[in-house]
Amino acid sequence: MQKIGILGGGQLGRMLLQASANYVVETYVLENDENCPAAHLCHHFVKGDIRNYDDVVNFGKGLDAITIEIESVNVDALETLEQQGVRVYPKPSAIRTIKNKIVQKEFYKSNGIPSPEFIVTNSKEELAKQEGFLPAVHKLGEGGYDGKGVEVIRSKADIDRGFDAPAVLEKMIEIQKEIAVIVAKSDSGDLAVFPATEMLFDSKLNLLDFQISPARIGEQILWKAEAMAQKVVEGLQSPGLFAVELFVDRSNDVWVNETAPRVHNSGHHTIEANYCSQYDMLWRIMLQYPLGNTKPIIPSSIVNILGADGFSGEAKYEGLDEVLKMDNVFLHLYGKTHTKPGRKMGHVTILSNEPQELIFKANKIKNILKVIA
Repeated sequence: MQKIGILGGGQLGRMLLQASANYVVETYVLENDENCPAAHLCHHFVKGDIRNYDDVVNFGKGLDAITIEIESVNVDALETLEQQGVRVYPKPSAIRTIKNKIVQKEFYKSNGIPSPEFIVTNSKEELAKQEGFLPAVHKLGEGGYDGKGVEVIRSKADIDRGFDAPAVLEKMIEIQKEIAVIVAKSDSGDLAVFPATEMLFDSKLNLLDFQISPARIGEQILWKAEAMAQKVVEGLQSPGLFAVELFVDRSNDVWVNETAPRVHNSGHHTIEANYCSQYDMLWRIMLQYPLGNTKPIIPSSIVNILGADGFSGEAKYEGLDEVLKMDNVFLHLYGKTHTKPGRKMGHVTILSNEPQELIFKANKIKNILKVIA
């Protein structure tokens, strides 16, 4: 029986562990919070800091393979484990490239991957000198996640909102659509591509609001997006599961925005909507099994369940009964006991062959399902 470790025990780790029921594996989780969503689903929970070198090395010793739930891990420790014979998914070199947005942007540039023009700034003082580059998006080099660490700088008046730390100032694109393409790569180099997902964001929270899959885009745009996503993954030279986020601009040109080296929010729908989910796919990769079938069974939509404005404390759910009565609707709660404004508490997947029904139900659920305290 293979021993597989996960660095991080949040909602992504929880769903990955739920998918492990299909395989004969012994699972381990490293996380500081003993009450994290994944703690009760693994065979062995280890309390520790995924950013601490010793904690990660001691956790990984004796495991067959290890993966990550989030990029903010100790990469030096993963390199040590790799040298000791532990299979790391993705490779530490890929995580190191992706976890720092400055390095990630330079990777796109050096590999000829279309991505918005950028400037590196190391302080607010440097940012203030780039008025001629505006409007732009300021992205913190390291530490940003779930909409944090990103600020839109439209004019000189917005510069105070920027970061007084190493960051990327990225030229703003006139976005027509935002899409994501998830690509799986095996140890042998085989690739499997999931259908593109169309993402719609909450402009206030800069968080995914809801999404539709397959994306409503033309064939030519889809080919560009898939080709670019595969080029990103091939350039990283690592097995694993990668979510490549892309922009489609007003001229139908496609640009790579960012890449996540792990299971991703844009792939939640695959649990019910695809023959092989993104979570099942990652288990196949880590266990060195053949890649799965990425084709959709049926079109889908997802609504994120976010903590309501003005509420912090023990989570309570309004409208739950009404959502559970809906046909072809699947509720996923992440097991978080406390809510706060904008916190991800779960998601709802909707299945339908009719795009208008997907959109109608997504908006209905957004309006009736609330997380309060």
